[in-house]
Amino acid sequence: MYFDNASTTRVCDEAAAAALRVMTVNYGNPSSTHTLGREARRELDTARRAVARALGASENEIFFTSGGTEGDNWAIFGGAEARRHTGRHIITSPTEHDAVLKPIENLRAAGYEVTYLRPEASGAISPEKVAAALRSDTALISLMMVNNETGAVTDIPAIREILNREKSEALLHTDAVQGFLKVPFAAKSLGADLITISAHKIHGAKGAGALYIRRALRFPPQFLGGGQESGLRSGTEGLPQIAAFGEAAKVGFEKMRESAAFMEELRSHILGRLTIGIPGIITVDGGAPHILSVSLPGYKSEVLMNYLEARDIFVSKSSACKKGGRSHVLAAIGLKNEVIDGALRISLSRYTTPEECDALCDAIHDAVRELFTVLR
Repeated sequence: MYFDNASTTRVCDEAAAAALRVMTVNYGNPSSTHTLGREARRELDTARRAVARALGASENEIFFTSGGTEGDNWAIFGGAEARRHTGRHIITSPTEHDAVLKPIENLRAAGYEVTYLRPEASGAISPEKVAAALRSDTALISLMMVNNETGAVTDIPAIREILNREKSEALLHTDAVQGFLKVPFAAKSLGADLITISAHKIHGAKGAGALYIRRALRFPPQFLGGGQESGLRSGTEGLPQIAAFGEAAKVGFEKMRESAAFMEELRSHILGRLTIGIPGIITVDGGAPHILSVSLPGYKSEVLMNYLEARDIFVSKSSACKKGGRSHVLAAIGLKNEVIDGALRISLSRYTTPEECDALCDAIHDAVRELFTVLR
């Protein structure tokens, strides 16, 4: 039973079929002019059209990448370069993904000044704090739409309104990897200049993603070479993953309203069951339909995960896995160390079943009873 969908999702049948078709039938190079090349080009165009439709964007605003990390890096470094004459000030938050934080840290080391906005208790970033931090030399703002640990939703359209009101030249980037096809939005109404999305979070294959670049925005290329992706990301496209991405986006867009309502119902059910009968449990409910962070202070995430895994139930912990480090997200929203150390992230998909959710809740209740004498 899989509850780690914020990490990666099961590839849907439609996406798997598309990848197989491109690997075994329409396997030409999209840049070739012969028949197989033209068939491959049609696959590429079809995928771009599907992703653009799901994102509410134009096809010429979608540039395929290898995934969310590349998209974030390109947006940060490219955004700073594109607005180099505006200034050297960046606004972000300490709850961003490392794919945003580490490039920004690189720019800070190179002389940029960075303002890290303190998040609300849910992990969301207040637009008012953006307004207070905005300066005439602000070149880039990068804030995650849906936090990957708490599910907190930041109001990106409100931030765009602030930039318009202040006539700011700053570029607005949002990492929408966890928001795409989970919470409703369209690129054109969202207002971000740059939007990062990833295929494997929406039942596509790993190794594909996209960066939305607002039309008419002059943006530096990611790679130089043969001129693919309108000259902004050269290199032969990873067409099997891209074709799968297109199918996953098409299916996900068609089912988004139904899927979001279904996941919201499951999340509410889990939340209700866990808060009954478990004294002291702490929850961080950010509002996205597919993510719930819970903590059992006094217990250890690793022990709880091992207990659940013994029952074939798979969750993740919010604490960082490397070198004993704690979750920077939960630390930033002010949770105590003992709360962070006992945190679990439960994340859902449209394939999650009510029966699986009940099995998860039963197992966590059992863990609390059985591990109590061991850990106290």
